[in-house]
Amino acid sequence: MKVHHVLLSILVSILGGSLFAAGELQVTETDKAITIMRGKVLVLTYHKAEVPPPEKADPIYKRSGFIHPLCAPNGEPVTGIHPADHYHHLGLWHAWVKTKHGKDTPDFWNLRGRTGRVRYVKTVLLHKGSDRDPSVGFVVEQEQVAYKGKERKETVVLKEQFGIRVEFVTGENRVSYLVKQTNVSSEILVLPAYRYGGGLAYRAPHHWDKTNSDYLTSEGLDRTNSHATRAKWVAMWGPTAKGAATFTVMMHPENRDFPQRLRTWPPSSHNGAIFFNVVPAQEKAWEIKPGEQVTESYLLTVSNGKPDKKRIEKGWKAWAGRRPETP
Repeated sequence: MKVHHVLLSILVSILGGSLFAAGELQVTETDKAITIMRGKVLVLTYHKAEVPPPEKADPIYKRSGFIHPLCAPNGEPVTGIHPADHYHHLGLWHAWVKTKHGKDTPDFWNLRGRTGRVRYVKTVLLHKGSDRDPSVGFVVEQEQVAYKGKERKETVVLKEQFGIRVEFVTGENRVSYLVKQTNVSSEILVLPAYRYGGGLAYRAPHHWDKTNSDYLTSEGLDRTNSHATRAKWVAMWGPTAKGAATFTVMMHPENRDFPQRLRTWPPSSHNGAIFFNVVPAQEKAWEIKPGEQVTESYLLTVSNGKPDKKRIEKGWKAWAGRRPETP
């Protein structure tokens, strides 16, 4: 019992926030994945093992350390994986793109260049819920690893503590998403200003396009005018087999460069496909020194139906007032 309480306190410390009433949630782990269910309805799957790309794609696109599917309360997925236009898009993930590390320029996002990647390392803990806290979740360790020089020498640059906590509240799935990155190398990781990369990234189901889906930001912008703007939250919606669903990303005020800048796609890009990225270094260059730790905190909500701006704003204010705690 004491061990359970210690693990629970670590998880709450990592993910922060108050505790809500929740539905019947379960978390299970296999050699390949961690899965969270609500009864018989899938909420999300996190991939520990590398997932291969489609058969005709370069095997370099296999990767671990991402979430897919993430589902609406109706059980239908709101994420897409390995679209033909971007095989490295993986549901819900994060990675740095344009970087400088010593004499090298590792790209942990675009796998085709073979200069870097993100990978799962180990599971730190599972939280299976309790009478006091019916939420469930997990904490895993990930790495952003560079392949340096002509020899492609493997160098772990960032060690990540990645925590997820899931609740079912007022009919929606709520996912706390917290990443702590520590530069464990001997050199500064320089992050030049660039249009995408770093923070949370999202690719919607492949059938979401300019005819049936859109973005809505906290500033009231959509796919035509939201790119490179700032926002507190962004909602994205589109059709599922059981009706419309909305996926919302809320950014915490203590995240770097808040309100954070966005990468969204216009109607002319890939037939209006929905891709989204929170970009902490889009406007201002950044660097992570050896031994330095940085934190990014998001609250993800998935609901049935199209976005309700007033409801989302109310939810963001309630969550944003709580400070993310550190372990």
